[in-house]
Amino acid sequence: MKNIRKYILSITPVAFLIVFLAVVIRVYGIDALSGPSQLVLIVSTGIAVLIAILFFHKSWKTLEAEINHSIGSIGSPIVILLLIGLLSGTWMVSGIVPMLIYYGMQIINPHVFLITSCLISAIVSVMTGSSWTTVATIGVALMGIGKAEGFSDGWTAGAILSGAYFGDKMSPLSDTTVLASSLCGTPLFTHIKYMTITTVPAFTITLLIFLTAGFLSPSAASIDTTAFTTALSSKFDLSPWLLLVPVATGAMIYKKLPAIIVLFASSVLAIVFAVIFQPQVLAEVSGVANAAAPGTVPSAVILFKGAMVSCFGSTSVDSGFAPVNALLATRGMAGMLNTVWIILCAICFGGVLKASGMLANIVSLVIPLTRTRVGLVASTVVSGIFFNATAADQFLSIMLNASMFGEIYRKEGYEPRLLSRSIEDSSTVTSVLIPWSTCGMTQSTVLNVPTLTYLPYCFFNILAPLTSIIVAATGYKIYKVAKG
Repeated sequence: MKNIRKYILSITPVAFLIVFLAVVIRVYGIDALSGPSQLVLIVSTGIAVLIAILFFHKSWKTLEAEINHSIGSIGSPIVILLLIGLLSGTWMVSGIVPMLIYYGMQIINPHVFLITSCLISAIVSVMTGSSWTTVATIGVALMGIGKAEGFSDGWTAGAILSGAYFGDKMSPLSDTTVLASSLCGTPLFTHIKYMTITTVPAFTITLLIFLTAGFLSPSAASIDTTAFTTALSSKFDLSPWLLLVPVATGAMIYKKLPAIIVLFASSVLAIVFAVIFQPQVLAEVSGVANAAAPGTVPSAVILFKGAMVSCFGSTSVDSGFAPVNALLATRGMAGMLNTVWIILCAICFGGVLKASGMLANIVSLVIPLTRTRVGLVASTVVSGIFFNATAADQFLSIMLNASMFGEIYRKEGYEPRLLSRSIEDSSTVTSVLIPWSTCGMTQSTVLNVPTLTYLPYCFFNILAPLTSIIVAATGYKIYKVAKG
């Protein structure tokens, strides 16, 4: 009876969090991440503190110490998240991302539309580190093209989302990738390299499916991307020299430089190229009246202001074509603040659960299922999907999963990269398949396609968790930490 009471008390804060989040998401929809979800986490943390003090007899100092320790452990990831915002703004304003999209659009053909949409979405998502940005920009344009080609909304949205979440999962600029690797103690690029073992097979199968479906589709209409490409080329100087920035970034990644150095150096390079190739865009971004007047040379002060705004603030550029305007809009470092906010709140919640012993009690319920390698990975994958469906947010799913299974993986002697990969194979990619989650609601709203309509066609998102379990069953490159 005492054990049952212990488990009920331990689950209570989590149950409250799930119910309260469901209400908030129902009321606020996609705006839930702008404050309501964070407040839910703080209130849930308060309830956890009360239970910890009144029933588990933990002192506030003990709880506070764990919160401080947990927040201290995410100092570098928070800096990386801010630098990701910096990079996304500078790469867009400098013309790097517009150039990649412009040339990508040139190769679209009716028979390879689905596989091309998937690949373009993947490339943009890898370059930006954001599935949300990819879907809200190039994804919207591709949906329009798909309709013109006669493809069903489900197939087109499935191709876009499969590519977008592949890129989100594999990009060193992705906040979920940074979060999963940092919480598990896995170096960022080690984490990404290890994920290729499960991700590449799942994505390859996905591409083959879309390629086959494209050739079997009775589509004869030609794709007209003139308006899109014309708007990009008329607004930006799409010089091939811009490729030097992603090439240099790739070289730094290959050399395994720290993520913070890579992100910062790449952003600085992008700013330099923006000044050289896109002075009129910087002038427009600066917000100074008549700064971008045709035929005028922006002053150094205006260029400086434009560069600064592209780094830290919201930018908007008028290309004369609404879909391209949406693509060119960025939020810089400020755009990452809601993510940082929810991470800090979730860390407080997890810290209290850990210090009070409630997390250990919850984990003990699933320990019998983790005695084998396959059982451990499968439990992690299923847990990630479960938290996506209950907590309705991929960040919470990643954090709760890392907290629940971190100690188990350490005790079993497995390398932390196995945990971080298993979490990404589930928490990150399945979030968009849950209709009431923040990802599901956002992407459904942006693409104007119901979640259950595109779900059967999100082949990568479905295959990734299965591939993770299959690879665990084979034992391929799964090692235990050498003792001593």
